[in-house]
Amino acid sequence: MTGASGRQAPRPAQASPVPTARAAEHSAEGDLRALFGQSMAVFASLAGPAHMVETANPAFFAAIGGPERTRTGVPLGQLMPELVAQGFIALLDGVYRTGKAHVGRNARVILGEGAEAREAFFDFTYEPRLDSGGNVMGVRVIGVETTQVQHAQRLTAEHRALLEQIARQAPLSEVLEGMARVIEDLAPEEVLVSVLLADADGTRLRHGAAPSLPDFYNQAIDGIATGEGVGSCGTAAHRRRPVIVTDIATDPFWDDFRDLADKAGVAACWSTPILARDGSLLGTFAMYHRTPRVPQEADLALARVFAGTAALAVERHRAEQARRTAEAREAAVRDDLAFLLNASTALSSDLDALQTLNRLAASCVPRLAPLGAVDVVEGGRVRRVATAGPTRHQQDLLASHIPVYDAADDAVARVLASGVTEVARRTPSGPGPWQELGVTGYVCLPLLDRGTPFGTVTLLSTGEHTFDGHTVALAEELTRRAALAARNARQYTHRAALARDLQAGLLLPDLPRVPGAEVATYYHPAGEGLDIGGDFYDVFPLEGDRWAFLLGDVCGRGAIAATTTALVRHTARAVAPLLPGPEDVVKAVNQALVNRPAGHGTGFVTLVYGRLTPTDHGLDVELVRAGHTVPLHLDARGTVHAVDVPGALLGIGPETHLTVRRLRLRPDESLLLYTDGITEARDADGEQFGEDRLTEALGAVRDRPGSRHIVETLTRAVRAFTGDQGIDDDQAALVLTATRPRE
Repeated sequence: MTGASGRQAPRPAQASPVPTARAAEHSAEGDLRALFGQSMAVFASLAGPAHMVETANPAFFAAIGGPERTRTGVPLGQLMPELVAQGFIALLDGVYRTGKAHVGRNARVILGEGAEAREAFFDFTYEPRLDSGGNVMGVRVIGVETTQVQHAQRLTAEHRALLEQIARQAPLSEVLEGMARVIEDLAPEEVLVSVLLADADGTRLRHGAAPSLPDFYNQAIDGIATGEGVGSCGTAAHRRRPVIVTDIATDPFWDDFRDLADKAGVAACWSTPILARDGSLLGTFAMYHRTPRVPQEADLALARVFAGTAALAVERHRAEQARRTAEAREAAVRDDLAFLLNASTALSSDLDALQTLNRLAASCVPRLAPLGAVDVVEGGRVRRVATAGPTRHQQDLLASHIPVYDAADDAVARVLASGVTEVARRTPSGPGPWQELGVTGYVCLPLLDRGTPFGTVTLLSTGEHTFDGHTVALAEELTRRAALAARNARQYTHRAALARDLQAGLLLPDLPRVPGAEVATYYHPAGEGLDIGGDFYDVFPLEGDRWAFLLGDVCGRGAIAATTTALVRHTARAVAPLLPGPEDVVKAVNQALVNRPAGHGTGFVTLVYGRLTPTDHGLDVELVRAGHTVPLHLDARGTVHAVDVPGALLGIGPETHLTVRRLRLRPDESLLLYTDGITEARDADGEQFGEDRLTEALGAVRDRPGSRHIVETLTRAVRAFTGDQGIDDDQAALVLTATRPRE
């Protein structure tokens, strides 16, 4: 906490206007000048072996100590006795004696004695003064004080280190404490630095860093309010401008904190608000002193420079916190969605409504509650159809309890009558095995059929478990889905079956046996697998012992993607036996896509289509690439070659420009086709798997690998890279490997 002189006029508690870039630049330049000053040239003419000061410029006298040392006709060693012990008088003696000049660079010298002494640095030259006969008659001293340069270098280095900490997102407490210690070390007089951080609403200040202030003081001011007259920091935060208290003992801002300051041994406090780029309050930066003290311009400039650095650190910290909070919320939402998707998949996986309700109870425990039960109304009576719990004994106890349909003291009866969720932090009313189960609270939710309850879901707390609003909302959503699934079991299951059938139509149920080749495939859908993916592959025979193969990716997902995929596959299978080359087949596919009705989708398709012919030397391959990822050729030595051939996306327009690429796969050589879901798979940091890692994984395959081994190696590398991260896009791969002829 810090203060302002009562002489300063109060200012309303509002953000000052954000400075323009030019004004900020000029302010920064002024702060640097105030911090480092301007280097001045010093000159003195000394006479005789005693080095009598004959004349000197004002800068010389200012550098050595000011008015009390502004004298001539006095030996330099008498005027500045501290130079004797430091060896500078001996250097003058040497120049006077030998007539040879002496040059010093960045020499350290202590000027003054006792409490008035200060450290300084100079570049200087001692030149001999010669008379007309060439005899040494004295020494001329010429120099430039470099103290400011030294301070600038130290400050710049420390400031750079702080900025590097901020850039690498070091913990805020570490940055602020390091900054405080830097200022305390750089200040010419003892200073104690404190940084307080503003709450989100800017009404209170919290401890940020104060390494040299006593703990009791930091604890006492932690959480002080911002406002006029609340110490130096509270007032500076309120005014949004610096507040200087030169004497805490007499300043009215410190009336409520004077005893605390006296106990902490601080007598002056200068506070500067830390403001964000938009002018909002981030905190305060304070400099305390042991004795009453008026700040110099350099002190204020130092405060402004480091207040700006603190603002950068705090804003970076808040941005990182906001990012992490958003990611945590997103992860929580994804977790909830995953739970609901998994539960929905389970609920819709059977045509039997009772099985759906059993899966509902199982889904609730233990994710939503330790115990759960499902009751439905059948023939005017309530029937308990499902229970879930950690032990069979607890499930049996719940199953033995039958709620009374029309009992006013029964929660199930009340919810069936009202159709409204009931939540209580107590055992359910009415008889039941509540004590034996250790029930401490419940949520009873209605299962609705077009607004009319046909059953309930009862979730029970035990021990320390309690229901919060989030859990209740999640339970209500799950119950809503379960009610819909139970009411429309056949229709819902039919849709799920249709989705599975459509997805199966994208893939081969069984891989064909291709003479002279080993074929392996891989397919992994994104998300929970409830949507129909857009990746597909196919291998089918042609006349003359030739075989066709293809792998592609349809833009989008769902039924429209399945329709487009079926169109591509069936068109290719239909026209391949009738057309002479792969490019003709792909052109026919493109024409079919262009001619499809608008209701059947308008998305583009990427495709690799080719033919292979077994020979005595391996597999002869012809292929066409239409906007798809580049196939990879793995030769027998383990070297990976990109099979790059130009070709545009399909389904965009009637014109398509394709090129046929021919290659031979010799025995143990393989061709890999893959979709971009593999190369675009991401790790926890958001980095993509990429083509380089794919090539590296393939290059690590040794000892005549077959197609299945290549697929296993590739998928293992992708899983190791992504870890627990889910995938955002479907992944598919097709590997063709030339086999060795039988001997």
